[in-house]
Parts: sequence; structure tokens; C-alpha cells
Amino acid sequence: MTPLSIAFLPLTDSAPLVAARAKGFAEAQGIDLSLVRTTSWATLRDRLVYGQVQAAHMLAPLAIAVNLGLSQHPAALSAPFKLNVNGNALVMASEFAQALDPDPAKRVHDPEAVAHDFANAIGLYRRKPVIGVVHRFSSHALMLRYWLGYAGVEPDRDVHLRVLPPSFMVEALRLGEIDGFIAGEPWNSIAVAEGLGEIVAAGVDIWKRGVEKVLAMRTDWMEANAETVDRLLVAVSQAAAWCDDPANREELAHLLERPEHVGQPAEWIMAGLSGRLVLRCGDAPVDIPDFLLFHREASGFPWRSQALWIYSQLVRWGMVKADAATERQAADVFRPDIYRRALGGAGLPMPGASMKVEGALTAPLPVGAHRGALTLGPDRFFDGAVFDPDDIAGYLAALAR
Repeated sequence: MTPLSIAFLPLTDSAPLVAARAKGFAEAQGIDLSLVRTTSWATLRDRLVYGQVQAAHMLAPLAIAVNLGLSQHPAALSAPFKLNVNGNALVMASEFAQALDPDPAKRVHDPEAVAHDFANAIGLYRRKPVIGVVHRFSSHALMLRYWLGYAGVEPDRDVHLRVLPPSFMVEALRLGEIDGFIAGEPWNSIAVAEGLGEIVAAGVDIWKRGVEKVLAMRTDWMEANAETVDRLLVAVSQAAAWCDDPANREELAHLLERPEHVGQPAEWIMAGLSGRLVLRCGDAPVDIPDFLLFHREASGFPWRSQALWIYSQLVRWGMVKADAATERQAADVFRPDIYRRALGGAGLPMPGASMKVEGALTAPLPVGAHRGALTLGPDRFFDGAVFDPDDIAGYLAALAR
């Protein structure tokens, strides 16, 4: 057996790693998998960079930021697998939410309208709203910026973004230290269940197939342990397929409920797994289709175009300067070549290309695959914009108009 340690945060989207260990997928691949529960993304980053673990459940933008030297001294990380698509939501304190559409279901399914309502509510609120984000370089923070920017809100001027670990968000909201937060489940559902806030937007309705967490590794370790990496990706892919099966949701919720994993009640975890979320305390659950995907539609495939969308947002918000070398370095973090090498032999259908125009699909589309049949789901951005990775400058210029 090959011993491997993977760091993770207590979030619902850690499910493929939990299932890989608990359901025997890792063991079947000859891997003795240890999961290292970690509180903050900064600590998880350091565990990986300094070799305390071999891989990590990591925010996709953080993996890119580390490579670019934005989060600490530059370190070469690679992401050959995406652990999930979407799965986050924006919760605002009830006092703030009262200034938005009174029907929570209409709010969450009409992100364009609620973005404008949100912009108006900022000016009426008693202070500059303080919104918790899990890390400066998180998918959540970039989606929040994108959504606010659409309505003319300047995220670095009109709101205050405060970095907190996901598991600290609910208590910070309770104490009035923040007015809302954007984070992964189950923390949104917990805040609602405790009557502290309301879900006003969901990541899936901002970008239908938004990139979220990746399985990140140090590039030198990945390249030196190719056979082990291949076995690990097979195990995690099989676990992700198990997690995506509705028949397994109840068992998965109880696995994640354990204190060594997420450590929160299964009923709250089930909300994110099923996509049936209570948006306001006391209301009936609302269906949010495709709220969280683990395996369907090649969810694990690390599209280089998605890495470049992240890069485009880092440029947009002044976190990095645009240049060809930096663009190439960001794209190279996502490794579809490793994904294909590891999973091609397992018969898994996978895209024939490594990049696509993001946001162009408004309906399911059969696409060319190396083997088998593959259908990609809608990946629309809420504002109808499309991201062509071959014209990043044009995309950014259009957003600035």
C-alpha cells in the first residue's frame, strides 16, 4: 500500500476525498489514504507547499495564485483534477436582505435583478457592508466581484471584503462582525437554519458550471510519482461518481457528518448535496438545479480555459499584471494531460480539447470525446457574457464598458 496524505477543509465539497477513503476506492488502488482536516486555506496551502501532505483539496484560484507568487513565495503547483463544480452561495444578514426582493426564490433565480437591488441596498445600509470571503484567491470571491461589478459596484470601494475561514463565518455573522458571507456548503444552510441570514445568490446561478475546488499537488512530486498519481486520480474519480449518484446522498451526508470530516448535522449537509436549500429560516426548501456537481459532464476535467478565466479576473481586479508569460503560467496549472493519462485507460469519456469558450452553452451539448459519449451541461454566465481564452484582452475590454 502506498501511504498518501491529503489536506482538506470541512466543506461538503470535500466529499470525493472522504468517499475515496471511507468507501474503499483508494484502498482498491493500493493507496493508504490519510485525510488531514485543516481549518484555513492559508494553513492548507502551507501544508502542501512545505511537503506535510502530498495533495490538497484547494481553491482553484489559490493554486494559480501560489504559482504566480501572489499568495506567498512562488511554488510550482499543478491541478490535474477538479473535485467539484459550484456549491457556494451568498448569505446576507436578514436586515440587509430586507432591502432585496421579498421572495427569496425569485432572488436566487434572478441574479441580474438582485445584483441591482444589492447595489441600491448598499447605499441605504447603516454602514459599508462587510462581506466575509474564505480567501482573497477563492472562486467565491471572484464570482462575488464579477456579480457586484455587473451592477456597477466597485468591490474594493463600496463593500469591505473580510477574509475568514469557512467554519468561522456563521459565528462572525452571529456576532455582527460581518453582514454576510460567500462560502461553500454547509455553512450557508447553517446560517439560515439558525436564523442569522438569508441566501440571496447561488454560485451556480452566477456561472452555471463555475470552477471550484481542485486536487492540487506540488508539481515536482506529481512528476516524480506518476504511477501513484494515476492510481489516486482513478480512486478519486470513482469516488466522485459515487458521490454524484442520488442513491448515495443519505449515506454520504452521514459520512460527512462525522467529526473528523465536516462535523455538522447530516440534514444541513444534505441541502447542498441535493440542491434543495432553505433560503430563509422557516421557508420551504427551494430547488437549485446543479447546485453542486462532482462527476457528471466531465466535472473533474481541468479545462485550461477555466484557469485562464481565473487569470482574467486576477487581471481585472488589479491582482496581477497582464502579460503573455503570466497568462501561460496560469493556464499551465491545470493539467488535462495528466487527467487523460490517468483516466483514459479507465474508459472514462473525456473531452477531446483542453480549452473551450466558457459561457457559450445554453443547453446540454454532445461533444467530441476521446472515448465514449460525453455531454457538457449549460455553462452560461448570468450576464450572458462569453469568455474566449484566445481573446482575453477583448473580454476584459468588454467588461470595462
